[in-house]
Amino acid sequence: MILEIVSPEAKLFSGQVTAVSVPGVDGEFQMLNNHAPIVSLLTEGRIKIVGNNLQFEPQFEKKFEKIDNNTYYLPIKSGTLELQDNKINILAN
Repeated sequence: MILEIVSPEAKLFSGQVTAVSVPGVDGEFQMLNNHAPIVSLLTEGRIKIVGNNLQFEPQFEKKFEKIDNNTYYLPIKSGTLELQDNKINILAN
């Protein structure tokens, strides 16, 4: 599954992931490979990114909180999410 996170500054992350959890309006939810298409508003919270050998651009790496070698969190204030055909696009503030 491909995840792309874009903020007003720049593209913060783009890469292959195995799972993504986000703070939705009605609570946190997780997306795995072959998830049904979805569009959702996001609220203040943290995006959880799980994957093997995740690579971050050096100038944005400090925005992500490393939990372990395969898990990172990105705090957000709000955003929108679209998932279709195993590609997740997140516009985050």
